[in-house]
Amino acid sequence: MTAFWISLFIVFIAEMGDKTQLVAMAFATRFSPKVVLSAVFIATLLVHLLSVFLGETASTLLPVFWVQLLAGLSFIVFGLWTLRGDEISDEETQKKSRFGPFLTVATTFFLAELGDKTMLATVSVATQYNAFVPVWIGSSLGMVVADGLAILVAGVLGKKLPERAIKLGAAVVFFVSGAVTLWTAFR
Repeated sequence: MTAFWISLFIVFIAEMGDKTQLVAMAFATRFSPKVVLSAVFIATLLVHLLSVFLGETASTLLPVFWVQLLAGLSFIVFGLWTLRGDEISDEETQKKSRFGPFLTVATTFFLAELGDKTMLATVSVATQYNAFVPVWIGSSLGMVVADGLAILVAGVLGKKLPERAIKLGAAVVFFVSGAVTLWTAFR
């Protein structure tokens, strides 16, 4: 159960102010929130299934020290990445699609997630826990909850959020997680 909650929390925090959260917000201003959330949910399940597989495979091939070292360093990198921020151009969200709203959102979201910090965060968490299903469901739920909030906020507040405060808070969580993981590796 710990793997579920940790993966949910880490991915939720990682998604705050992330490019894919901005994608979800942008699509929510163009399409039905239900369609956007459904498409995000399906794309997330697929990307996080791949992420957990990659993480668990790495954890079986590498010694525990190296897994912890790489995971700790990656969390610190995610903190720096969060501070740097992500942007999405209007051109990316304004493209017309011949696939309809659901496939447009799902495909865009899936492709935007590949190699994104939330995917890599899921890989990192999966390397630390040998709990495929809890990490997959927890990380997927963390992503969907974060993006669901973004979709809700897009409808209510538009762009009046304190983005800088959200980024700073998320970065601090990553730095602390990285420090604790590194401390565990070296003790």
